[in-house]
Amino acid sequence: MSSQNPPSAHPPVPADGAELPKLSERQEYILSLLVQEYIRDPQPVSSKRLVDAFRLTVSSATVRNEMGVLEQMGLIYAPHTSAGRIPTKLGYRYFVHRLLAGAGTLSINERRQILREFRQAPLEIEEWMRIAAMVLARTAQMAALVTPPRAAELHFKHLELISTQGRLVLMVLVLQGGNVHQQMLTLAEPVSQDVLSQVAQFFNLTGAMMTAEQVRSQARTRSDALTSEVGELVADAMLQAKQQAAREIYRYGLSESLPVFSEDEAQQAVRILEDREPLDAILKEMLLPDQPDIQVVVAGEGRWEDLSHLSMVLGRYGTPQTRGALGVLGPTRMRYGRVISTVRYVASLMSDLLDDVAAEKYARSARFCAAGNTSTSESGKFR
Repeated sequence: MSSQNPPSAHPPVPADGAELPKLSERQEYILSLLVQEYIRDPQPVSSKRLVDAFRLTVSSATVRNEMGVLEQMGLIYAPHTSAGRIPTKLGYRYFVHRLLAGAGTLSINERRQILREFRQAPLEIEEWMRIAAMVLARTAQMAALVTPPRAAELHFKHLELISTQGRLVLMVLVLQGGNVHQQMLTLAEPVSQDVLSQVAQFFNLTGAMMTAEQVRSQARTRSDALTSEVGELVADAMLQAKQQAAREIYRYGLSESLPVFSEDEAQQAVRILEDREPLDAILKEMLLPDQPDIQVVVAGEGRWEDLSHLSMVLGRYGTPQTRGALGVLGPTRMRYGRVISTVRYVASLMSDLLDDVAAEKYARSARFCAAGNTSTSESGKFR
C-alpha cells in the first residue's frame, strides 16, 4: 500500500442502508476469493496468500493494487499494520448479495441423511421443529432457531359446547387450518345441553372465518347473556392461542458453537436469543408474504443494531395459510453458501411435512364437525 493510504486499524462502518459500490469483474473476483479464504481460515489475507492459494495468473502486486481499491471502497480493511486484509461488514454484504450464487451447496448424501431423519420422526410438528433446529445447528455448526407455523390471524371454524357437570362446560374450538383447542369453561349458572348446542350452532352459522374480535363483536349483538358470555370466552381463547404460538421458539446449538464466536459476537448472540424483542421484530418481518423465502441479514444490514456483529440466514416454510421461520445465527464470517443451502432444503422439507399434517387435520376436523352437526340436529334447531 502507498504511504498516502495507510491501513486502518479499525474497520470502516458503512452508513445505514449504504448502497453497494460498483466493482470491476476482477475486483469482484478478488473480493470473493478473499472472503472465502478468510472464512476458511480467519487470519488476515495477504495478496501473496491469495495468489498461492488459488493459483492466480496475475502477480501479487496486481492483486495488492486491487485490494487497495477495495479498501478505499470500505469493503476490506487491515486489523493491524500488516500485509493482510479482512472483509468489512460492507464487504460481507457485497459478497452475499452479489457474488454468492451456487457456492457451497449440500451434497446429495447430506440431503438424504437429513431427509432420513425427518422420515423417521412421528407425524408431529413439535418433533419436526426439534429435528430442524438440530439439523441446522449440526450442519452449519452454529446456533439455530425454529418457530412453529402460525397464521397471521386466527380464524374461527367450528364450536362445540359439551355440558359436563353443573356450571362446567367443555369448549371444543376448531380454527381454520385444523387446529383444535379444548378448554373447560365455568358459566355463571348451569345450562342444559340443548341450550348449549343452540348457542354453538349460532356461532357455527354466523362465525365462519371470523377473527377473535369479529367473534366478540358478533356475540355482543345478541340480547341473551349466555351467547355474549360464550362469545367473549371464544374470542379470549383465540387470542390466547395466537399469543402462545407467537412466544414459542426452538433453539439449538448455541453453547456448542460458542467457540467460533469472538467475545463481542458471543455476547450479542446470547442477548438476541434471550431478549426476544429484537428477534421477534426480525421474524415478524420475515413472515410477511411479500418477503423472499430466504433472507440473509449481514451485520444487521444497518437496520438492527442487535445484529451488528452477527449474520443470520432465515428461511420461511409452511402453507399459504400458516407460516413459520427457521434459520441460523452466527459470525459474519459464516460459510454462507452452505448455510443458505441447508436452510433452503430444511425449509422445503418442513413445508412438505406441514402439507401432510394440514391434510390429516382437515380430515379429522371434518369428521368432528360432521359428528357435531349430527348431535346438534338431534337436540333441535336453534331458535
